[in-house]
Amino acid sequence: MNKVLIALGLAASVALVGCNKQKEPETGATTGEHLENAANQASHDISDATKEAEAKTQAATDEATSKIEAAGNEAAAKTEAAAKDVKNAAKEATANTAGAIEQGASNVRERTQQ
Repeated sequence: MNKVLIALGLAASVALVGCNKQKEPETGATTGEHLENAANQASHDISDATKEAEAKTQAATDEATSKIEAAGNEAAAKTEAAAKDVKNAAKEATANTAGAIEQGASNVRERTQQ
């Protein structure tokens, strides 16, 4: 009975050691080749991600530049309109002042002639 148990123990040990053997990858490539391929793929993935990030950054920069330019143009147009309003108001105030002076002078002449 002991011999049977010892034989079973040895068979189990051999089976376990046999199962732990590393099999070659199904592709026939070595582990080093798999690692090299994985490194190449990672390099390509990083390159692609970098290009995508660069494109998105450029698009965001272009959009921001466009919005800043539009805001600058709008501010310039509003400043020009305000300057025209100030100029027109100054002309009107000058005309009103001149009219008031003429009216005052006319009133003074009438009084002096009476």
